[in-house]
Amino acid sequence: MKSVSSTGFALFGASLIAISYGLARFAFGLFVPPIRADLDLSADLVGIIGAIPLLSFLLATLIAPLAAIRIGARNTAVLSGLFGAAGLALISQASGALSLGIGVFACGICTGLMMPALTAAMQVLVDRSMHGRVSSVMNAGTSVGVALAVPAVLFMAGIWRFAYLGFAILAVLGVLAAWFVIPSVSRVTPSNAAPPPPISALQWWRLLRLTLFAFVMGFVSAAYWIFAPDLVVTLGELPSSQTGWLWLAVGLAGLGGAVVADLADRNNPQITHALMLMMLAASLTLLAASPGQLGLAAFSGLVFGLAYMSLTGLYLMTGIRLLPGRLSMGPVLPFMAVSLGQAAGSPMVGVLVKNFGYSEAFAVFSAIGIVVALLSPLYPRYIDQGAGDEAEEETGLQAAYNYQLLDEEGEPFTFDTEDTAR
Repeated sequence: MKSVSSTGFALFGASLIAISYGLARFAFGLFVPPIRADLDLSADLVGIIGAIPLLSFLLATLIAPLAAIRIGARNTAVLSGLFGAAGLALISQASGALSLGIGVFACGICTGLMMPALTAAMQVLVDRSMHGRVSSVMNAGTSVGVALAVPAVLFMAGIWRFAYLGFAILAVLGVLAAWFVIPSVSRVTPSNAAPPPPISALQWWRLLRLTLFAFVMGFVSAAYWIFAPDLVVTLGELPSSQTGWLWLAVGLAGLGGAVVADLADRNNPQITHALMLMMLAASLTLLAASPGQLGLAAFSGLVFGLAYMSLTGLYLMTGIRLLPGRLSMGPVLPFMAVSLGQAAGSPMVGVLVKNFGYSEAFAVFSAIGIVVALLSPLYPRYIDQGAGDEAEEETGLQAAYNYQLLDEEGEPFTFDTEDTAR
């Protein structure tokens, strides 16, 4: 294991998220036009295939915290990378819907395992007071991965199989990096920490509202992630290679999501949530209204990227603050809700596209986003609004304490976070 600072771990985690989320999960939509043409897939079938990695993500997320405990953070991250490499390699060799579906299913498992593994490692390497901010930076790695896929589609749209093979190689490099950086922890128990208090009825109620908002955001965003490139190619008659600029805009603007989420987390989450969800809905309308104009289409990508990454970062940080001391649950539930919403939205938008067309389908999803944005005053406040860090400290998980760890052989050793977290 290699010692890293909080900043170093945030950047390292962001790079693994870039591979597992950006390349293994969200880059698929960018390559839908050439994949659909080469494999002769219908719009509704593409929607179903687009939902498969989201379902496998949910399954993997359910078992990931247990895996991090039983086999350790390092092995969980390595397993995630291996699934990603295998899935990406399978996609590169896909001959039809079945083999393509198996490949994206494996990629979904990769995505579901990675964040819990990084969260387990973060508990060891990062100061407690920095957990929310480090998680937000790691979450922004999705945008980096999306942006990395752009050169591939710009120069390799006609040879998408080689692009996915290159992604698989990057996933293998991520596996090697995870092996050397992430600690081989099987259990993390602060030696002087009181156990987290029972979850109160108020916390459950606020967590339920957070989960519902996250589900709807995921549902609405599915239209863009899966069908935006196909829309500009089919409806706007742009070349497939030009869709890369759309995803580049999504990736670059998404990097600002970490900043917006952090500011919203510490100021007014309700107003920020309403604004960002309105922006998300507006990006769908703008793209459907001007699919043949590359400049406006790319601008819609900027709006979508900033809104999506800000919202996911806000959900993650809200989950952490609503359930301090429960990192295996607080940030996981809203992420699962986002993916469940995307899994539900992907086939739905595929059916609407097939029966009514792209414009009508995107208009329906945009309207849903606007309606829910108006309900943002119901977005949950923290148990002690404005005292997030103090609330965290009340759990007994102070910034400086000794962790009691068990390595892969089951032998205990201590690790003082003061030595590495700063």
